[in-house]
Amino acid sequence: MLHTISISHDYAAAPAIIWDILQDFGHIERWWPTDDPAVQIERVDVVGKGFGMIRHIYNKGYPDPVSERLEFLDPETLTWRLNMVGNSPMEITYYQATGRLEALPGGHCRQHYRSEFLTKTGKPDEAEAWLRMAYVLMFKGIAAAAAAGR
Repeated sequence: MLHTISISHDYAAAPAIIWDILQDFGHIERWWPTDDPAVQIERVDVVGKGFGMIRHIYNKGYPDPVSERLEFLDPETLTWRLNMVGNSPMEITYYQATGRLEALPGGHCRQHYRSEFLTKTGKPDEAEAWLRMAYVLMFKGIAAAAAAGR
């Protein structure tokens, strides 16, 4: 059974600032928070460029990298899509996420994020909890990078 998570986050930054951070797909360590022990990046290896590029994210304490392939990136609609490939954490066998930025009044924006996933065990609760934790870290890191001008 396919499981879906829909979540959003508001930023005190213009869409162009957040887009600049997100469209730099190969450099997640540019914005991923370093002060949370839950998921700490050791290194990122990037294979390819543009659509189809894969970022292999090696995290401390994880046996395999989280490998994400960029499937779509549209600066006109501020939309992107990625898939996890290879050995995914939490026995996730399929994962696709689509993000979109929406302009808000006052020069702010909202990130909409929707993911779909399947798990090997058929017990998605742990996978969903892990994904939601990762999304909180994503929002935190992007907000901090935008505030710092990274």
